[in-house]
Amino acid sequence: MQSTDTALPPAATPASSGLAHDLTELSETDLALVEALQLDPRAPWSRIAAVIGIDATTAARRWRRLSDSGAAWITAYPARHPSVVAYVDVACETAALESLTARLRSWGPVFSLERTTGEHQLFLGVAARDLLCLDDFVTRRLGGLSAVRSVRPSICTAVHREGSGWLVHTLNERQRADLRGDGHDRPRPGTGPYESDRRLLVALGADARRGHAELARECGLSETTVRRRLRRMITGGEVYFRCDLTQRLAGWPVIATFRIATPGPGADAVAKALAGLPETRLCASVTGRDNLLLSVWLRSPGDCAALEERILRRHPEVRVSERAITLHTAKRMGRLLDREGRGGAHVPITAAACPPASGRGTEDA
Repeated sequence: MQSTDTALPPAATPASSGLAHDLTELSETDLALVEALQLDPRAPWSRIAAVIGIDATTAARRWRRLSDSGAAWITAYPARHPSVVAYVDVACETAALESLTARLRSWGPVFSLERTTGEHQLFLGVAARDLLCLDDFVTRRLGGLSAVRSVRPSICTAVHREGSGWLVHTLNERQRADLRGDGHDRPRPGTGPYESDRRLLVALGADARRGHAELARECGLSETTVRRRLRRMITGGEVYFRCDLTQRLAGWPVIATFRIATPGPGADAVAKALAGLPETRLCASVTGRDNLLLSVWLRSPGDCAALEERILRRHPEVRVSERAITLHTAKRMGRLLDREGRGGAHVPITAAACPPASGRGTEDA
C-alpha cells in the first residue's frame, strides 16, 4: 500500500462544511472512486485515477466533495487490539432512548452503536482490554445507568468478515487486480501496533488519507519516522483501513442483523459461506446459544426475509433465532453519523479498562 501523493486537509464534518445536503446521490464514478479506496485507501490519486478512467486532479476533487459532505470517509483502527471485542444488546426505557444514544456514542469503548427493532433497542460494538474489564464495563458502566433495563453481551471469538472487506462492486475484476497490485504489500500476520503508534493511529482514525507531512506535524514525529512506522503497520497487518460511505446515497439503506445457531461440526463452513455473501458487512463467531452474528446491507426491508430464505435453503441445518432491522446508526467504527447516515466527527476507539483498585473510575472516561 502506497502513500498519498496529494495531501488533503482533515475531513470537515457535514455541519461545518456547508455541504451536508449538497449530494443527493452518488454517481457511478463516485462509487468507483469509493471502491478504489476500499481496495487501497492510501493509494496515490494518480494510480486511482488511472484505474477508474479520470485524471488525478478530478479524483482528488471528487473525493474532497464526498468527504466534506459526509457521504464517504476513510478511517483506520488497530487490527489486533484490544484483546476482547463484544457485541452487546441493550434494552432501555423508551423515553430515555435518545439521551442514552447521545451519551453512549461519546464513549470510546463503544466503537459502533445502532438503534434497532426488537426487545433490545440498542446494539453496541464494545472493545475491552480483557474479560474483567468487559465485565466491569457491562455490569457497572452500562448496567449502572438508570435507563438501562437489561444488557446481553456476546463475546466475539472469530471475525470471518468485517466492514473493511465489503466492496461497492462497481469496478470490474481487471480494475480490482490493478489496485491490489502484485501482493508484495499485502498484510502479513502481526502482533498488533506498539503503544508508541497510538498517536499515529488516532490521527489516521480521523482521516486515513492524511499525508506523511501532516501526520508528522500532528504526532510530533519526523516525516521519515511516520513513513517507517506506517509501512511497518500496513505490511505487518497491524492496522485496518476502511473506506465507508452513506448507505442511503449508495442504494443500500437497510441494515439487517441475524443471530444464527449453527451446528458445531459445520459451523466454520457455514460462517465462511455467509461471509462470502455480497451483502455481508459483518460475520462473526460469538459466544452464546446463537454462535454466529451476521449483519448485512440490503436494498429494502423486504430483502431481509428473502435473504433469510436463501440462507436456510442453502444451509438447512442452521436456525435463525433473531432478526432485527437497524432504525438508525449513530456510530460506526468511531465515526459519528447524523440522521441521514453521513459521517461527521471521529471518536478515537479505546479499550474499556478496569477502574483502579482504590476507586471506581469515572463513568464517562
